[in-house]
Amino acid sequence: MADLASVLTANGKQYYSGKPISPQDCQEYGLSPYLPSTELIKAVNLAIFLEKRPLLLKGEPGCGKTTLAQAIAHELGLPYEAWYIKSTTRARDGLYTYDAVGRLHDAQLSRVGKASDSKVENLENYIKLGPLGRAFTNQQRTVVLIDEIDKADIDFPNDLLRELDEQKFTIEEKGEEVKANYPPIVIVTSNDEKDLPDAFLRRCLFYYIQFPYLQLANIVKSHFPESEPGLVETAVSRFSELRQKMEKGKAGKKVSTSELLDWFAVLRQFSNDEVLKQLEGEIPFPEVLLKKWEDHLRYLQQS
Repeated sequence: MADLASVLTANGKQYYSGKPISPQDCQEYGLSPYLPSTELIKAVNLAIFLEKRPLLLKGEPGCGKTTLAQAIAHELGLPYEAWYIKSTTRARDGLYTYDAVGRLHDAQLSRVGKASDSKVENLENYIKLGPLGRAFTNQQRTVVLIDEIDKADIDFPNDLLRELDEQKFTIEEKGEEVKANYPPIVIVTSNDEKDLPDAFLRRCLFYYIQFPYLQLANIVKSHFPESEPGLVETAVSRFSELRQKMEKGKAGKKVSTSELLDWFAVLRQFSNDEVLKQLEGEIPFPEVLLKKWEDHLRYLQQS
């Protein structure tokens, strides 16, 4: 059987290879290096092929869910839209917002001659497309990140079903239908703070990002390419030991890759010999890694 990349190419679609982002591009575009697994690359390409199926990513905080969408957009040379979900976010916010208060204010000003009637009458002045709305109207396929969907109200995912299925939405104030020029590549992340509705899950592809023990050294090297290999290996080894102890114990919050990178950024400010000697004993700078007092007491005493 041909691989998925060949199938996508034969169907005239771009595919994601997961190639590393160069340090120059990271610096120029404000990106982070990203090293996806082979299985994650396959999941992304399935979402690209199926078009109307978002890719739902789960995994503990700090495992790299959010940065994947940026990496996809960068490699494929596509526009990128990020929609960061809060507890107060409504589904329509991602499509468009209507500034009714601003229009009322301008209408009051127009009555006293301080604003033009034409501005008030033109609804375009008060309607602003959201991330998903902009992706629908873009002239090329767009990568859309819907980040931490589980923060929103339980009805939020279901409120997006029609738009994701039919690739269109209606601006109610104008009675205007907006159809997607190209189906966006939608990446949805969840920290599993609450269950998502079955109707939404049915429409998604799903991938769980496991903690990348085997890739930790490469992840650190990709962020700090000039670091001494011995320091990287030793730091990653001590970090992994701590992480595994926390998995076996009752940790409030296990250390993540983002904390590893912060910790290593601190370590490399000192001489290699000094840091290597420190790493033989207690873990230096534990406040970067351990975020609860109980974890400090429990895991530092075991070091």
